[in-house]
Amino acid sequence: MSQPENAYEQLLQRYLNGQCSREEMDTLFGYLNTTASRRPLLAAMQQEFERVLQEKHDLPQGLGDRIETRLLQEIGRTGVTPVRSFRYLKWSAAAAVALLLSTAIGFYITRQPAAPRLAHQRAVQTGSPGSNKAKLTLSDGSVVTLDSAGNQVIRQGDVTVQQHNGQLLYPLTAGPSSIVRYNLLAVPRGGQFNVVLPDGSHVWLNAASSMRYPTSFAANHRTVEIQGQAYFDIQPVAGQPFIVKVNNMEIQVLGTSFDVMAYADEPVTRTTLIQGAVKVTSGNNESYLHPGQAAAVNNTSGAISVQPADLREATAWRAGYFDFENATLASVLKQLSRWYDVEADFATLPEGNRFGGYINRNLSLQEILPMLETDKVKLKLEGRTIKVIQTR
Repeated sequence: MSQPENAYEQLLQRYLNGQCSREEMDTLFGYLNTTASRRPLLAAMQQEFERVLQEKHDLPQGLGDRIETRLLQEIGRTGVTPVRSFRYLKWSAAAAVALLLSTAIGFYITRQPAAPRLAHQRAVQTGSPGSNKAKLTLSDGSVVTLDSAGNQVIRQGDVTVQQHNGQLLYPLTAGPSSIVRYNLLAVPRGGQFNVVLPDGSHVWLNAASSMRYPTSFAANHRTVEIQGQAYFDIQPVAGQPFIVKVNNMEIQVLGTSFDVMAYADEPVTRTTLIQGAVKVTSGNNESYLHPGQAAAVNNTSGAISVQPADLREATAWRAGYFDFENATLASVLKQLSRWYDVEADFATLPEGNRFGGYINRNLSLQEILPMLETDKVKLKLEGRTIKVIQTR
C-alpha cells in the first residue's frame, strides 16, 4: 500500500534525527531508490540545501552537530572508506545535510548483509581494529574474560552481573548495601567496553583504560576510580554525588554526561563536559565546568585550565571514528597505537606536521597509515611498530 508523499518526508526527518527503526529505513531507502517518479522528494530537499549553501545561511550549531554525527555514524556502519585526504575540515550544517542526502543512498545500496558469526573467529592480525573486550577482576581476585560475543552470568555473593556482548550490566540497587565489594574492569589496548553501574549510570571505557568501582554505592556518595579514557552518562541521585577519582584529581557531578581522558603518556588530564555541571578539583585548585567546556589539569603542577571544548572530537571514539583537529603526528600515533595494540617509534617525528579529518575506527591500520603520509613523511608497519620515515 502506497503512502502519501509527506509520510516519506517525515521518515527522512526521522532518519536525520537518528530515530528511524530498521523497518523504517528499509521503507525510506526503498522509496528513494525505485522509479524516477519517486525521486522528487530527494531532489527537492537537495535543492533546498543547495539554496541555503548559496545564501551562506548557517543552520543552528546544535542541529549541524547532530546531523554531522548521524553522517559519521552512517559511515561507521559501512565499509565505505571515509575522507582519504587529510585536509582541515569544517563543515557547515547545510553542507553536512547535503552530503548525507547525496551519499546515504549509495551507502545503503552497497551495504552487504553481514556474514554469519563463526563460533571461532580467525586469529587477529597485526593492524586489525580493536573490539569489545576486557577483563573483570572480582573482589575475591578471580578474573573473568569478556569479549564481543560473550553472553554470561557472573555471580558475586548476592550480586548477579550479566554480560551481553560488549556490555556489563549490574542490577539496580534501591539503596546502599552493608557489604561493599569492589570490581576492576580493565580494557586492554585494542579494546573497548561498556558497563552499567548499580545506580543505572553508563560508563564507556576506551582502549588501555580501567575502572575500579563498588558493586553497590555508599549512602552519601558514589565513587569510582579510572585510568585511561572513559565517557560517563550519570544518573542523578539527590544527596548522592557521583565522584570520579583520576590521577591526583577528582571530578564531582550530580547528574551529567562527560568524557575524561587521563592516559599516563599524556601531559594533561582532560575533562570535557557534554551536559550538566561538574566540579574539577586538583590539590587546592578547583574549577566548575559548564556544558561545552573542558578542564585540562597539568599532571605535573596540578594547575587547571578551562577552555572551550570540541565536543565532537572528545566523544568521537564512542561514535566509532577518530576525529583529528589540528593534531600533531605524535598525538595521532598515540591514539592509533592504543586502538590497534601496536607501538609507535617517536624518535624520528618531524616538527610542524598537523592533521585534521575523520577516520573510521573499523578500518585496518594498513588502510589508515597511507592517509597520514605526506611528501615529507612515510609510515610503515614493521612487526608491531609504526615506523616514521622522513623522505626529505
